[in-house]
Amino acid sequence: MGRAGSPRLSAAPCPRSRVPAAAAGTAGAGRRRRRRHWSVEVENRLANSMLLKARQGAYGQKTGRSKKWRAMLQLPPVSQCRELRQSIEKEYSSLCDKQPIGRLLFRQFCDTKCDLKSCIEFLDAVVCACQVRATGKMYACKKLEKKRIKRRKGEAMALNEKRILEKVHSRFVVSLAYTYETKESLCLVLTIMNGGDLKFHIYNLGKPGFDEQRAVFYAAEVCCGLEDLQKERIVYRDLKPENILLDDRGHVRISDLGLAVEIPEGQTIQGRAGTVGYMAPEVLNNENYTFSPDWWGLGCLIYEMIQGHSPFKKFKEKVKRAEVERRVKEDTEEYSGRFSEDAVSICSMLLTKNPKQRLGCMGEGVADVKGHPVFKDINFQRLEANTLEPPFCPDPHEVYCKDVADIDQFSSVRGVYLDSSDNAFYSQFVTGCVPIPWQNEMIESECFKDINESEREESVTLDPAEKAQPVPKPRRSFLYRLFARGGCISTDPSEEELPAQR
Repeated sequence: MGRAGSPRLSAAPCPRSRVPAAAAGTAGAGRRRRRRHWSVEVENRLANSMLLKARQGAYGQKTGRSKKWRAMLQLPPVSQCRELRQSIEKEYSSLCDKQPIGRLLFRQFCDTKCDLKSCIEFLDAVVCACQVRATGKMYACKKLEKKRIKRRKGEAMALNEKRILEKVHSRFVVSLAYTYETKESLCLVLTIMNGGDLKFHIYNLGKPGFDEQRAVFYAAEVCCGLEDLQKERIVYRDLKPENILLDDRGHVRISDLGLAVEIPEGQTIQGRAGTVGYMAPEVLNNENYTFSPDWWGLGCLIYEMIQGHSPFKKFKEKVKRAEVERRVKEDTEEYSGRFSEDAVSICSMLLTKNPKQRLGCMGEGVADVKGHPVFKDINFQRLEANTLEPPFCPDPHEVYCKDVADIDQFSSVRGVYLDSSDNAFYSQFVTGCVPIPWQNEMIESECFKDINESEREESVTLDPAEKAQPVPKPRRSFLYRLFARGGCISTDPSEEELPAQR
């Protein structure tokens, strides 16, 4: 061991001897492989340690907050808001369009009634996410490289995902908290899911597959997520294990809505979209459809969670795309002894080739799926209220993902140049709207309450003569510029020529 406590890679000295050139080359290659192994191991340990430290820091009330960034949330003095105060209506209905009910507000409500105080115990789960410097909150940041989007002409897909995430507010679908841009990337800040994806849990932790009880619980939560999407007329089209993520408590959410699309009322859509082996026959045949591909995907997901491989392609099987598509359209899936009668029943009903006869596409739709006997032990009302305990809880000291070397594996994009014509797309992507998750963050972190507490004292003690003094033009804060960009605040014409303050 060296002084710093790290293992040395050099070998112990040995007597000189003549070594053939081929043997020397083999020895050199072995040393290079060992060095690469040590390098990857150190990089993984460093990245995992930083992630775990940040996650632990987010549990504290004020840990991870930056005074500089929190100062940007400070409201202007009341004396500077006289005109605004006189122009707005004071009625509650005119001031509030949507008010988020977060943990803090619900806790205060439960405290007012003795028979509801028992509900408070369900609020103690910690919600985390990359760390926001103003509040200390943690999120998952999804970066979309601008040059890669432009080269692949993916502007419409990126904007579609952002708009759908903005529209959906579901406990079973990842939520969008922020959107912003850097010089190189467009960023979606989403709900962080520290438990990893289902594909990692199916294939990397012990024997492939889950016991049926665990698989049914995840299937029930995914079913609720699909129901919430369908209420907004959204078809997901890419249901597979790697797109289902676990949070700290072991609940799952649907993620990656890049292929999702909104279907107008009374209409159908057409188009091949999805992943090989999980696309429904009507998608492969380029037929019209509505929500039927998602119920097919749920059948594939349940089958894979129980069996340990997808219904039409075994794990690590080398097979061409055309053969997989032929199996999907023509073959019938096989069931082993790991499936109960109810599990076989729901899989076969969801994997029906004809979408008109598929479970979820007839009669009551989602209610038919929830009413299947395989879910007889699931109380969907309690599940939707987040009061059911999951069958598996991730270890907070574990990182459920592959090596760091497998994450940033994309090479740089060359030959693509950004110009002023791209700014119109960026302005649509980075808007000034304030989503429900952001409002919940402000309520639960109590940032505005802490920062602006002194403002109320100042407004009470302010002398009338001081109130009459002319008010200097305020320095525009980050929040003001954010809202003004989204059209939430009107700008004084005299200030339009002023340069933006950063």
